[in-house]
Amino acid sequence: MGKHKIVEGVFAIHKPKAITSAQVVRDLQHAFNPSVLFAPWLEAERISRAKLNQHQRNRRRDKRLQVKIGHGGTLDPLATGVLIIGVGKGTKQLQTFLECTKAYEATLLFGVATDTYDVLGKVLSRAPYAHLTREKVEQALAKFRGQIMQRPPIFSARRVQGKHLYEYAREGKEVPVEIEERPVQVMNLDIEKWLEAGSHDYRLPKQEAEEDFKKVAGNVLHLDGTTEEEHVPTSPGEAQVSDDTKGVKRKRIAEEDDNLVFDRIPTSKRREVDTEIFMSGGLQISDDVVCEEPDSRGVQTLPIPTCRKESPLHDDAPPAVKLRMTVTSGFYVRSLCHDLGVELGSLGIMADLIRKRQGDFEVGENVLDYDDLSKGEEVWGPRVERMLNEWQDSVLGPDGRQSTDEER
Repeated sequence: MGKHKIVEGVFAIHKPKAITSAQVVRDLQHAFNPSVLFAPWLEAERISRAKLNQHQRNRRRDKRLQVKIGHGGTLDPLATGVLIIGVGKGTKQLQTFLECTKAYEATLLFGVATDTYDVLGKVLSRAPYAHLTREKVEQALAKFRGQIMQRPPIFSARRVQGKHLYEYAREGKEVPVEIEERPVQVMNLDIEKWLEAGSHDYRLPKQEAEEDFKKVAGNVLHLDGTTEEEHVPTSPGEAQVSDDTKGVKRKRIAEEDDNLVFDRIPTSKRREVDTEIFMSGGLQISDDVVCEEPDSRGVQTLPIPTCRKESPLHDDAPPAVKLRMTVTSGFYVRSLCHDLGVELGSLGIMADLIRKRQGDFEVGENVLDYDDLSKGEEVWGPRVERMLNEWQDSVLGPDGRQSTDEER
């Protein structure tokens, strides 16, 4: 590694399950700040700050001297895969990655709708699923390819009359105007694997949402009820009574990606029985999940229901389907899971999500393994340096100028 070269730019890391994207950034700073690789960058930053006048220094929100790091598109704790990281001047390029196409693999679990549209949420409604087959899902997917319309979720950072949608939801208030659908592009959407009922480890959440919130969700999103008279029973020999509403979608951060906004749980509260994920929507983890123990760096991972192995599957465990897709910016994976479930005469939630590719970064090709951080700079250092140098060469070109799209 060059000891005097300033290394900065963009690379990608493979985010594991059960930690936030913000925690990944903190872990990277913990590794980068004392490193040899980024010592020249920190020295240059120190010199640059010394030249600032007092007014400029006071205007800096973060006065700590540390490697400047950001990410280009949040992945929430449930998701894994490509997380774009900007270092130094590379942080100014992150907006371009929010606007690029992304490839996902998602698992849809049938039978319920939750307030977050995934297995972490509280149940808003239940619906039949015994009638579902791979063939029916395959036929329904055709409706979701190409340019389609999606309604932004109520747990969203989109503003209506100057107020975030998630604020209306958290306060139990109806949005004063219609939440309009918007166009998104689905380049491809296919079944990766069909999972018969009882053949997988995914479980339906148990905790029910409050009745008042169910009513607000139904009114805001104009969801029609699913009744047992309209469809076959949920499982053989059993009729499942459904609620009058179907659920609301998971909130998102301002960049309009398919993510939740989480803050790190304070250390003193991590072991409490009523563990809460602090996020802009104020939703809570179900009571029946199991928290992971802190890892080797002392980082408490967030509880993920699908990781639990202590309890057997329900006898009426519903079928699930693994989907692979390539979509444009602004596409809501959870919306797809819900809308596809409704289209099939059932309901659906997202049980798993992997971001396989974002822009030119792809899992298994040019993405840093998160576990490399715990192995020391002698392991992650050369890999990060190589990836940053490759990005600089592709974007700036060998002569240091900004390269064009044709040259890349």
